[in-house]
Amino acid sequence: MSRTEQLARRTGVEERSRGRWLALSVLVLAVLLVAVDATVLGLATPSLSEDLKPSGTQLLWIGDIYSFVIAGLLVSMGSLGDRIGRKKLLLAGATAFGAVSVLNAYATSPEMMIVARALLGVAGATLMPSTLALIRNIFTDPRERSLAIGIWGATASAGAAIGPVVGGALLQHFWWGSVFLINLPVMIALVLVGIKLLPESRNPVAGPWDLLSVGLSLVGVIGVVYAVKEAATHGMTWEVAVAAILGAGALYAFVRRQFTLPSPLLDMRLFRHRGFSGAVLADLLTVFGLSGLVFFLSQFLQLVQDRGPLEAGLAELPAAIGAVVTGLVAGRYARRYSVRSVVTGGLAAIGAALAVLTMIHKESGYPLLGAALLVVGLGAGFSFTVTADVILSSVPKEQAGSASAVSETAYELGAALGIALLGSIVTGVYQGFTAPASVSGPVADAAHESLGGAVEAAGALDPQTAAHMVGAAQDAFVDGLRLASGAGAAVLLATAVAAWFLLRGQRLQESVEH
Repeated sequence: MSRTEQLARRTGVEERSRGRWLALSVLVLAVLLVAVDATVLGLATPSLSEDLKPSGTQLLWIGDIYSFVIAGLLVSMGSLGDRIGRKKLLLAGATAFGAVSVLNAYATSPEMMIVARALLGVAGATLMPSTLALIRNIFTDPRERSLAIGIWGATASAGAAIGPVVGGALLQHFWWGSVFLINLPVMIALVLVGIKLLPESRNPVAGPWDLLSVGLSLVGVIGVVYAVKEAATHGMTWEVAVAAILGAGALYAFVRRQFTLPSPLLDMRLFRHRGFSGAVLADLLTVFGLSGLVFFLSQFLQLVQDRGPLEAGLAELPAAIGAVVTGLVAGRYARRYSVRSVVTGGLAAIGAALAVLTMIHKESGYPLLGAALLVVGLGAGFSFTVTADVILSSVPKEQAGSASAVSETAYELGAALGIALLGSIVTGVYQGFTAPASVSGPVADAAHESLGGAVEAAGALDPQTAAHMVGAAQDAFVDGLRLASGAGAAVLLATAVAAWFLLRGQRLQESVEH
């Protein structure tokens, strides 16, 4: 080979390498978009509650309908990306996500907000599986892919930090709807740059997209999650029983149908891989244990400890910082030690931090909360990054979209169930507080709907009575938060034990794919 040919070859390799990392920068913009939206809602909840005046049930629906819809559609959208092209689906979804964000920003009623969040879930379902599937196809070197996944996860954590800070700054000066409009510049940058830099990839032998399977997965996931949520909130009723039977029946039919299709929407044989199944289960239970805390933490900081929105956002930073730090080195540590030790250690750290949070009270100083959040972030960075790598490495790259969708479905399903069940623990304990005897029925009813409702209802009372009622409501809210943290700690510690056995012998890839 001549010197000129060697130089040309070296230059081509460098350009391809540089192109991979430039493409990754576009993909992480999509991750940023979703992460910012997810965290900013919790921060905006108090002012949103004051403006739209949702009931306690409506407030939970606003919080979890996005996760319900996205969980129901992720498998379908991941499979669609494998068929029509992941780049095409990602850019179309990002455009829709930005447009629907405007609808969220200008919602004028709780019902409109719930519908807008559901539509945002439809758009969001196209983004996360597409980004991970593209990473799986762009980065053929396993060590590079581990770093890329770490950057992907670190960006999600950074978005979780940026969302509250930027949202808090906006809420200091503008109305709650402004927190959704920050999606627009990110969406515009993603689409304009992604058109040029992202390579297209698809499964060349994926077969047709089965619409009946799409409907069954959507009805099944939403039916089961709705039944769990309603049973936790209102107990077992005939409506809950019907939803549970319908959802379980649809999921059963979905699984049966996948085994009969020559080109299934989801290849159920993926779950025969112990590492794949163990990683998916770990993700689902981890997010389940964390989500109730995340959803109610902003309310604790603002409505119990009387912090401003920006201060509350800054107070949540340690979790994101911890996740960024460990996410970037998680792959290296998993290769040096073992997958199961890194994942199990991360999960146990999160469980221990949640156990510490069972000791918080209204006057708790920030060092306790900040230290616990930092440990949560450190543990999450280790566990989520390595499980994502395991899931992607367990399947051929042609099925990357479906595998990524399963991973994200576990994440969103865990979030929805966590908000429903752990959130119902907080709400149930909260609603048991006793209002002062002099408070009239309608005011007392409004106060029992939510902590935000109690703070607003207190404005119509004399100062002494208002202070008494708000104090009792805050005490009840903190009692519920402590109980939910304890339940989350138990789930995380049990998940750590399960991961130790399920991920036994699991290793990350070492050799380059060809």
